[in-house]
Order: sequence, then structure tokens, then C-alpha cells
Amino acid sequence: MNSFRPAWLPAGIVGVTALGAWLLTLPAELAGLRHLGPYVVLGIATGLAWWFNRGRTFVIAASLLGAFAAMEVFPGKGVYTLVAVLVPLNVLLAMIVNERGARHGAAVLWLALLGIEAVLIAWTGRGPFSGGSELLEAWALRSPPTPLIGRLLFAAAFAAAVCWRAWPDFTPLQVGNAGALAAFFIAAEWGHAPNIYAAFMAAAGAILIASTLQESHRLAFRDELTGLPGRRALDERLRALPGRYTVAMVDVDHFKKFNDTHGHDIGDQVLKLVGARLGEVGGGGIAYRYGGEEFSVLFPHSDMAEAFPHLEALRKSIEQYRMAVRSERRPKKPEVGAKQRRDGLDMTQKFLSVNVSIGVAQPDGEALRSPAQVVKAADEALYRAKQGGRNRVSR
Repeated sequence: MNSFRPAWLPAGIVGVTALGAWLLTLPAELAGLRHLGPYVVLGIATGLAWWFNRGRTFVIAASLLGAFAAMEVFPGKGVYTLVAVLVPLNVLLAMIVNERGARHGAAVLWLALLGIEAVLIAWTGRGPFSGGSELLEAWALRSPPTPLIGRLLFAAAFAAAVCWRAWPDFTPLQVGNAGALAAFFIAAEWGHAPNIYAAFMAAAGAILIASTLQESHRLAFRDELTGLPGRRALDERLRALPGRYTVAMVDVDHFKKFNDTHGHDIGDQVLKLVGARLGEVGGGGIAYRYGGEEFSVLFPHSDMAEAFPHLEALRKSIEQYRMAVRSERRPKKPEVGAKQRRDGLDMTQKFLSVNVSIGVAQPDGEALRSPAQVVKAADEALYRAKQGGRNRVSR
């Protein structure tokens, strides 16, 4: 369920929009919101994507903003059909191309594409296809609702956004991109109802705004390598804690030597392993990546005596784990490796073990009153654990 948590907000925005479109009628004095609202929301979404340098989100937001403007300026069947095809096509292209930001060299190509599409839309809106034609009655382009080719492009773009770019690590921005596309599809299906169309276009912009802000918060407070909350998240949590809590500082033993011997890729695997084990700590503990090879575990409502057994169990689980890594002796030819495995001489991997030292502290009267003092005391206890031979928990 945690993997799908980023989808709750986009689903909620779409649900509230659907409920509002069904139950509410916009008063006459607020009719202008149908025209102004989507411009404002989609404009903010486009600006945020540009500011935070999110290329895919910028393409989606700019495409939606252009689509809404096109339907406002040229409210004809030809432009509707073109918009219903171009928006999912742009999203599909954005999902295929690697993310390179919204404010660097690659952005010029996207701006050029959007400019060409704007010219095509203007020509269609003022030309022979503005009110419809025999071409637009072809089975693949017949609309409304969304023409078949638009539905096929939507399905391909949505599958690329969810199954390729988002799966299995559903980040808020990846889910938001897919959610905005889904909101646009609903809007296109109700293209004949201006109020509903405008409401879901605004919902698409709101999803992009919310997901961009969520993603920025995630990157600021969560460590990208291990997936654990970062030091900033720990500092914020410590400031809000009551008087009874325990802090443990965890350090990977001999990590520099380990890194120099086996390489940085294996070093990253070690940090991921330790992070995963720390994330499973019991007793209500919360693990954080403090920096480098150092981690923290916070027990918000436990004293040291209650936290100590869980830290000892954590240390043992890391010590007993055997990490399989590719061996330098792995043969380059696949057939040689297959023969070694048949002969019981598998040299494709070797097993490494990792140990950690842990220092633990809790508030103690005037001497250890502030969270910073407790963290410092835990760091000093960690130093004592290392001085005492490593691979141990020290108070």
C-alpha cells in the first residue's frame, strides 16, 4: 500500500472534481471562472515545472495549457480532434525520451515542437477543418467523444507513464504525470460540456502542482540511495519530540576500506543493504540516513532500556546477512560460466558480510537536554563502540 500512496492525491483531486461537476452548478456571477480558472492553474503548473527543471512535467503542463487555450480560441470540431490527439502524443514522446530537464538544451526541441503544434492548431482553427470535414468523419478520427486514435495514444502514454517510468518506485511526480493525463482524458470525453471540460482541465493542473511540490519535498527530506528519510527530516522530528525518546547513531564499520577494495558500486549496495535492515527495526524505531555511511535510528516514545534490545537485534541481523556480489573472477564468456555452474565451480558471485557499530543516548536532565546534545552524546557512544572493537552497541 505504501507504494501506491502517491496515487491517493491525484485520485482524490479527480474524485472531488467529478463530485463537484455532478452536484454543483456554477452561479452566473462566477461563470468567468470556467474560462480563467484553468488558465491560472495550468499556468502555475507550467511555471513550477520550469522552475524546478522537470522536463516531462513541463511538456505535459504546457501541452494542457495550450490545449485549453486552443479550445477557447477555436472552439470547433477540427481543433478538438487535433488537441485530443496531440496531447497524449506529446506525453508519449515525453515518456519515451530520457528526462533532461526543462531549462537546458533539450528544452529547445520541446519548445520548437509545441510551437509547430500551435501553428498547426491555428491553421486548423481558421482553415477548412475548423467546423469539420469528410476527413474528420473517418473511423479513426470521428469525434466527439475522443477519437479512436486519441484513445490509442492515451492508452500508450498512460501505460508508458505508469508501467515504464513509474513502476515499481511510484514517486509523486511520476504518478502526478499519469494522473494529469487521466484527468485530461476525462475532460476530452466531456468536450461537449464546457463546464465539465474546464473543471477537469483545472484538475489536471492541480494534480501537476501538487505532485511537483510533493516531489520537491521528497527530494529534500528523503535520501535517494537508501529510500530512508534524510537528516533534515530527523532534525524536524527531533524538534517536535517530547521529553522521552532515544537516539542511536549507526556507522558501517571499515566502510572506506571496504569501498576502496570493492569499488563504489559495491559500497552503494552495502549502504542500501544497511538502510533496508535499519528500515525494519522494531520497537517503533524510525531509521534515517544521516550522511555518508552514518545512519540514525530514533525511538520517539522509548527510553534507552526499551530501545537497546531492538538495536542489538538490528546489529545481529546485519552481521548475519551475507551479501552476494559479482566476483572479479567471473568469466567473460557465457558458455564458460555455464560450464562452471554445471561443474559446481560457480565463480559468478562472492559473498560479503557487513558489520555496524551503534551508539545510543537519551535525554538526561540538564546535561543532555536539547536534541542536539542527545545526538552528540549518541555520536560519542558510537565512538566508544568503535574504540571497543566495533560491531557492538554502546551507551
